[in-house]
Amino acid sequence: MNAALHEDQMRVTSIPYSSNNMVIFSGVPLAKNSYKTNSGKYYVTIKTDPDSIPVQPAIGQHWSVKGARLIEEMETGDYMMQQHTYESPHRIECSLPETGEQLVRFIARESDFKGIGESKARALWQLLGKDFHAVLRNDVPESRERLRSVLSVDSIDALYEGYAKYKNLAYCNWMSEHQIPASIQQRLLKHHGEESIEAIKQNPYVLIGFGMPFADVDKLVEFDQFKSTYCDHRRLSAALEASIRKEIEKGHTYTTQASLRPYLTKLLKNKELVTEAFKAGHDKAQYILNPDSGTYHPTAQLLMENVVAKRLKALASQNNLYDEYANSAYCSAVDELPYELTKKQIEAVTTCLDSAVSCITGGAGTGKTTVLRTALRAYHQMGYEIHAVALSGRAAMRLHESIGFITSTITKLLREEPIEPTSDQQKHLLVIDEASMIDLPTMYRLVNHIHPSVRIIFTGDPDQLPPIGCGKVLADIVLSKAIANTMLDIVKRQEGSTGIPEYSKLINQGIVPEKLSTGAIHFHETTKSGIAQVCCDVYQQSPENSRVMAPTKALVASINKLTQEAVNPNGNRLEFEMHGEQFFQNLRLNDAILFTQNHYDKGIQNGSLGTLTSVESSGESYGEVTLDTGDKVEVTQSVLDCMELGYAITLHKAQGSQFPRIIIALQKGKIVDRAWLYTAITRAENEIHIVGCSEDFRAITCPPSNSHKRNSYLREILTS
Repeated sequence: MNAALHEDQMRVTSIPYSSNNMVIFSGVPLAKNSYKTNSGKYYVTIKTDPDSIPVQPAIGQHWSVKGARLIEEMETGDYMMQQHTYESPHRIECSLPETGEQLVRFIARESDFKGIGESKARALWQLLGKDFHAVLRNDVPESRERLRSVLSVDSIDALYEGYAKYKNLAYCNWMSEHQIPASIQQRLLKHHGEESIEAIKQNPYVLIGFGMPFADVDKLVEFDQFKSTYCDHRRLSAALEASIRKEIEKGHTYTTQASLRPYLTKLLKNKELVTEAFKAGHDKAQYILNPDSGTYHPTAQLLMENVVAKRLKALASQNNLYDEYANSAYCSAVDELPYELTKKQIEAVTTCLDSAVSCITGGAGTGKTTVLRTALRAYHQMGYEIHAVALSGRAAMRLHESIGFITSTITKLLREEPIEPTSDQQKHLLVIDEASMIDLPTMYRLVNHIHPSVRIIFTGDPDQLPPIGCGKVLADIVLSKAIANTMLDIVKRQEGSTGIPEYSKLINQGIVPEKLSTGAIHFHETTKSGIAQVCCDVYQQSPENSRVMAPTKALVASINKLTQEAVNPNGNRLEFEMHGEQFFQNLRLNDAILFTQNHYDKGIQNGSLGTLTSVESSGESYGEVTLDTGDKVEVTQSVLDCMELGYAITLHKAQGSQFPRIIIALQKGKIVDRAWLYTAITRAENEIHIVGCSEDFRAITCPPSNSHKRNSYLREILTS
């Protein structure tokens, strides 16, 4: 590798690979380069993140690249050719931006330009060139006549209508020149009008609102026309807004000046500017400063908290609903049970029937499912239509098996028509299972999707890991005591019990069990460096019903690699051809698979699990995955981009799911606390293997969980 920076110009001749994370494109040099090869021939290959380039590469484009290059001899037919490879280059640009490539791509892809595919869009650009925007801004007969040579009358109508909607297409090249990432450009073009581009010109720091990091906007501001904004209130307000966003990313719904100061200091690198930033931001619309407490509340989060609290308080005011009709339904439901309910379980069922909103909470083995099943049978007797949801597909499937009613994921419910009674007689009940995982934005969307008359039952365990997004809805509801809640806390010991519910209860209370190995729980003492190998060894003892839970992506990757080699060393690899070139992924036939993105149209979610059951290519399909729900998914390019090995997964991916045999990779770290260990243990149905150091086990179990430090204002609003 030559460390010096080199430059090349090329015309694109092939795009062998393109995904969400990487794009590879190659071409022939445009000009004689100072570096002469023996044969006088070489070609250029660029490997980069798609978000680092202004437009998607297309065959025929001219590109220039500057960076460190790797030179390799490649055999091409009868002669050797040099390949100059630039990986994540220093600078890369489409050297003829006026070809309107971004424009062509956008028009071809966007449904508003009906009937105009890529060939017509390209012909349109060739016809009009730099006159493109002038012609389309003025819908006059002369302009339409000019367009008739490449477009039909209908397509011309669609073009003008689409252009009227997306006037800011004219700014494509301007955005590329100013290094605004492609993903942000597309978001601006699709969802915002010309005024947003003008707003960026007036104040580039508004790009933070579109997801651009503050430091990147600072670099953009170094362009001459922006220098005036560098130290004024717009920049300081933006730094404060970016700092507040960091706190939201950590799960808080509000924050304090003390928490914001370190972020601001890092961004502004000047204590005086930090003081000025706190002053500059007070009148900004992005957040509200609470004068009594000195807390900063982002407007969006505060709005969501108020809407959720208003709905829950309105439902909570509808109590004392348990009448003769409800009692009759209750008796009928209880009569169907093969066993008697405990006193606490009876209280939980009657509370659900007595209140328009209620919670059933408690740890593993306390009977939440029994209570819910009984309450739902009573509601069904009373003529209620039941909508039962969980966050993940696997959890929804398990809920269905437990209650016997149709269930769905929350995402699927939100994509369907809102739940509204069509007559006075129609009554609805929404059940939210594993509610500890529900973040504030999800709860906000749910209450907006259901009519105010819809009753709600939450079930879950507020001591488990908090949601990935901001807020902690279930924990706030329970702590507020404003909503009827029955906490089931007695673990019913059964004959031949695994001991898992008792063990998890001790962990939840911060008590280290006397015996780390007991019943169906096995502790494997090992050093930090030995965790991955021991997890792999334990997995091999029963591969068909095991899953490893680990805290970090790095440890997950390490365990997955070892386990694949141990249990599936000779499986056929997933191979495929793209643009005439052969590629392969290190995923093998019969490997456990995890999906890391949502593809609702294909029936997969972030966290869906399955097995690679075919590696046969056919057209655009490279194979097939059989999900653990039994459904089959074709492996296309978009699906392939979000497939990983799934022998080991992070605990967040496993929340809401249970597995017969759990192996817990217990490694001390920032996210591994009592709630993490407790949640991991409760994922097991029959058997647990904990792999790690007993000293770490004690250090993790004894202190309170990090989730208690999460700032959330919902509790205060519910009690006010």
